[in-house]
Amino acid sequence: MDPETAEADRLIVAELLGRPPAGAFDVVVRDENGIPVVIRNAPLLDNGRPMPTRYWLVGAEIRSEIGRIESAGGVKAAEEAVGLTAIAEAHRHYAAERDALIDEAYEGPRPHDGVGGTRRGVKCLHAHYAWFLAGGPDPVGQWVQDRLDERQARSSELAGDATSDERGNG
Repeated sequence: MDPETAEADRLIVAELLGRPPAGAFDVVVRDENGIPVVIRNAPLLDNGRPMPTRYWLVGAEIRSEIGRIESAGGVKAAEEAVGLTAIAEAHRHYAAERDALIDEAYEGPRPHDGVGGTRRGVKCLHAHYAWFLAGGPDPVGQWVQDRLDERQARSSELAGDATSDERGNG
């Protein structure tokens, strides 16, 4: 990536996060306007602290949508629908991908656990969805996508009903 694009991404991501990024990252998913939606973080921050969250959802609109799902009991619902065995496998896969990037000779603190630094179950739908959008095999991320698709379908139906009512067809 050219330095100009990298700097523009850094500024946009800082604005989306509400703070400067604390470590190296690259943008792995963009919206239709080229704005970052998901970033992939280095496993260690610039100060050497471990960064357990490899994929971070930075897109403002999608973060809000997923926040609504979480506030409606989405974390518990996702765990029940997906199952702890499948979630544990996703955590193992995520951790292995992240940990493979750290030199074996590195002696400092290392990130631990799986998606979003979680040991068991689901901590944050945002982190699972970010990994899913980036192409990760995350069943919780797929569950979130299915909920978003359902919400979109309901919104489209309601918009169609409103249009029919306005025309006197409802």
